Amino acid sequence: MNQLIHCINCSTIFLRTPFDRESEYEGERLNSPSEKGIEKDDFQDFLKSHRGHQLENLKIIEDSFVSEKPYSEPMKASYFKATNGRENFVIKKFRERIDEPLKYQLIRGDYSVKCTDLQIQTDAIRKQLDREFNPPLHESQIIAFLQLYQHIVKTLDVNDLERVSEESPYPLEIYYKMDDFSLMYLLRNCRSIFKGKAYSAMEDFIQRHKDEGVLLLKGIYKIEIVERLDSKREVAPPISLEKKRILEKA
Repeated sequence: MNQLIHCINCSTIFLRTPFDRESEYEGERLNSPSEKGIEKDDFQDFLKSHRGHQLENLKIIEDSFVSEKPYSEPMKASYFKATNGRENFVIKKFRERIDEPLKYQLIRGDYSVKCTDLQIQTDAIRKQLDREFNPPLHESQIIAFLQLYQHIVKTLDVNDLERVSEESPYPLEIYYKMDDFSLMYLLRNCRSIFKGKAYSAMEDFIQRHKDEGVLLLKGIYKIEIVERLDSKREVAPPISLEKKRILEKA
């Protein structure tokens, strides 16, 4: 089981995992099963470098993970929240190079995720229109429809929209569907762009894709971190040997 440890004196974070004592291999040794790896114990090294300091366990707050880039991207910064029961912290997880281990930075404060833009899926809509309309729409009709749709979206508040389960590879993109009133306004104004059978086809297109796919609205978010000043306080006495043993056994 992973264990998040905070050195209060240094504001240093160490994540203890079952892999802390796995042997290391260098160069050709990596592919040679007969070679004995270099023994290591990252947790004991951490305890030695923070000997005499006050240590505490932090509990990771569930469902608090957020990332700036796709979760599969190795070179990214991600954040989660943790608490010692009295105070909440933000933990930044990152690496500066692909070949180095992850680092953890404690931030005194909190973060929020704020929507900075609400967009239509212009390229995806164009491609879907090309696939579904035969004969194809005129370019002027496509441009007029996209401009109308974008104009309506600019009047919407993301807080009034229903979020959908459409997944994005980017954690800071969230999809929403248009509300019924705005949908009605879109259909009504499409009558000035499309006539006869073209309007009926566009109405069917909107009804098919309004709840999923290309007509979903894409919310673009950013992470905002608010740090709080660390008020001067007396550092508690070093953790006792007995308590340290509890940490080691946990």
